[in-house]
Amino acid sequence: MSAGLVSATSRTGTGRLVLALGGLSAASPFATDMYTPGFPQILASFGTSGTAVQLSLTACLVGLATGQVVLGPLSDAMGRRRLLLIGSILFTVLSSACALAPSIAVFNAARLLQGVAGSAGLVIGRAVISDRFTGAGAARQLSVLSVIAMTAPVLAPVAGGLLLGVGSWRLVFLALAASGLLLSVAVWAWVPESLPVEQRRSGGLRAAVVAMGGLLRRRELIGYLLVMGCGLAALFAYISGSPFVFQSVYGLSSAGYGLVFATNAVGTVAAGVLFGRLARRVRLNTLLVVGVAVMVVSVVGLAGLLSAGVSTFSGTWVCLFGVTFGFGLVLPAATTIILAVGGAAPGAASGLLGGAQFALGAVAAPLPGVLGSTTAASMTAVVLIFVLVSALALVVLARPWEGHGEPVGRS
Repeated sequence: MSAGLVSATSRTGTGRLVLALGGLSAASPFATDMYTPGFPQILASFGTSGTAVQLSLTACLVGLATGQVVLGPLSDAMGRRRLLLIGSILFTVLSSACALAPSIAVFNAARLLQGVAGSAGLVIGRAVISDRFTGAGAARQLSVLSVIAMTAPVLAPVAGGLLLGVGSWRLVFLALAASGLLLSVAVWAWVPESLPVEQRRSGGLRAAVVAMGGLLRRRELIGYLLVMGCGLAALFAYISGSPFVFQSVYGLSSAGYGLVFATNAVGTVAAGVLFGRLARRVRLNTLLVVGVAVMVVSVVGLAGLLSAGVSTFSGTWVCLFGVTFGFGLVLPAATTIILAVGGAAPGAASGLLGGAQFALGAVAAPLPGVLGSTTAASMTAVVLIFVLVSALALVVLARPWEGHGEPVGRS
């Protein structure tokens, strides 16, 4: 076989691998966002409260957080491929259970387990990239996964709105089940084992937990985890609160809300693409600081408008676009830095990353409506708190000027 053919085959294999891992990374955002335009319909279907419906999002996020904390380090001991296959198959089964749920209690329980199953693709996908790539190559591939994961929120509410136009909210979860089945086939065909037996951690789960504990003794790692986790918590407060704000307060239809949400998510994707182009020339920590700063300025601006009694559809939309754009820089920058700092145990580092993200996201998701009806002010207050905590963690704990996680020669 010629060198050119070997190279082409290698590129094809890498492309298929990244495509499969990208699909796995998109599955959980789709499960999170695709059904949000149907919140009012779910409320009526089960005859429950808005807070109970928002708790279905919290349940999924708790599952995503718990699953990543356990499965990430477990994959360091057991390998990647088998856990990816199991997670994809269970995601299919549990999405079907959500579609068939007879009550809000059963629905929320199925959402919790769906989150656990979906977490495998997120946490182990990042670990596979860490196994296969290093340095700038790892940053590029992680950026690709981030852009794919951030594209999902663009498509999810639009797809959900289209499905709601032809059927009930249950059809959304049947579509998720079908996607889970396709991903199971893709993992089987395109994702080989990336962690050889001789490189796995002995001692099983106990050794994996010890490795995670070692990582948690590093101040800078905790700082970056909080920067990322609180940033995502702010985003989930926006995700859970915005359907009620834009539809109930500003009077948009479910399709109109899907357009608003998609436009803001395009901002996140655009920021991720910008990060991918700048990452080779600009320090990762600099890009992270810029992302956090954009989030702070945007949400402080929105809080100022609302405090002055200016509650308009356009003003709220523009400011929230700034929040989502800033997060588009924070996500790939913080992910790359955290995995580099925790490079001795990629699965454990990836598990901590996902656990911090979705544990804090689970806390934030129901807060916009915790005092009753969700308003622009209640949603903004929650987003503001988490963004300010993210900025504080950046300065006090992460200390980006120290250059943690930078490629060699760039610290």
